[in-house]
Amino acid sequence: MASLPEPIVSLIAALGKVPGIGPRSAERIALHLVQAETQSVRQLAQTILTARDRIQTCQICGALTERQPCVICSDPLRDGSLICLVERPVDIISIEKSSSYRGRYHVLGGKISPLNGIGPEDLRIAELEARLANEPITELILALGTDVEGDATSFYLAKQLTAKGVKITRIAHGLPAGSGLEFVDELTLSRALEGRREIQ
Repeated sequence: MASLPEPIVSLIAALGKVPGIGPRSAERIALHLVQAETQSVRQLAQTILTARDRIQTCQICGALTERQPCVICSDPLRDGSLICLVERPVDIISIEKSSSYRGRYHVLGGKISPLNGIGPEDLRIAELEARLANEPITELILALGTDVEGDATSFYLAKQLTAKGVKITRIAHGLPAGSGLEFVDELTLSRALEGRREIQ
């Protein structure tokens, strides 16, 4: 069997770095792209570049947005007394699909993980504390994963923020252990939000 030309091998390697695309899918996509109409490939490449250039993170909550502040932060119908804390911007999309939450968000930017060299100072905790001081927030919902790092981060935040006078709750454990929010169906996520409880 003849080996693939180097440009195709490089394209497969690049596509393989995209989450959710395995080696076989990367190869199929690469072979499709090199045989497609040049104009359609150029249009795809331009669309990717445009999206990358125009999308940024909200200066308030950290969500993906095209304008500042994001649609959620600037929506007057959202409950400003509720903040749902998530690990990554894509977690907001998962919760919004459940249609069971009408508050606002705060993206932490990761989880505390000493083994990976990530401490509290590497996360958006200072920004969260500033919001708690300046916004009329009465409840902080911790919606982090149920893995070891998610648990450790939740307990750290509960301990650090208890003195702020805000009720701290955590979504119910309807989520599969060791998984992230992007893998959860809308019904499970909706029930997890409804069953949140205060961390003692």
